[in-house]
Amino acid sequence: MIFKSQLMDDMAMKRALKRIAHEIIEKNKGTENLLLIGIKRRGIPLAHRIAALMLEIEGVEVPVDHVDITLYRDDLSEAADVPQVVIPDHLLPVQGKKVILVDDVLYTGRTVRAAIDAIISRGRPEVIQLAVLIDRGHRELPIRADYVGKNVPTARAERVAVDLTEVDGADGVCIYQEAEA
Repeated sequence: MIFKSQLMDDMAMKRALKRIAHEIIEKNKGTENLLLIGIKRRGIPLAHRIAALMLEIEGVEVPVDHVDITLYRDDLSEAADVPQVVIPDHLLPVQGKKVILVDDVLYTGRTVRAAIDAIISRGRPEVIQLAVLIDRGHRELPIRADYVGKNVPTARAERVAVDLTEVDGADGVCIYQEAEA
């Protein structure tokens, strides 16, 4: 991969997440009955950051949970020979909740579809909304984000990399070009 450009630095990321937090509060007329669910890996720390911003803005703690989409992927037969079934017993109930699904990058929509399947297997939420830091286009499924930090038109040969302090030691979003063979 060849570095192409930086899309967001830490300050741009903070501004985008603060705007997303405000938009979620506004659209849902407050924080009542909200549940943030981060898609495993980078969606989880992003969900926690949004919840912290909501606490700052509204003075209310919004619960945060996570979803692991491994067993719900449509490419599971390609991903592993024998999937390991691990059902955590500490997941929060979704029944009747306004679920805000959080992820770092929205691309084809397949990850989000798998996450929705996983959430619905836990109960029937009142609504599921989607918040993403980056929407890069190229949808293969009819899925769109309700809250977007930044829309970035990309080529399929490009890769968007989101770095988070909690996972990578620093915050930033960069775009890379696949090296020609």
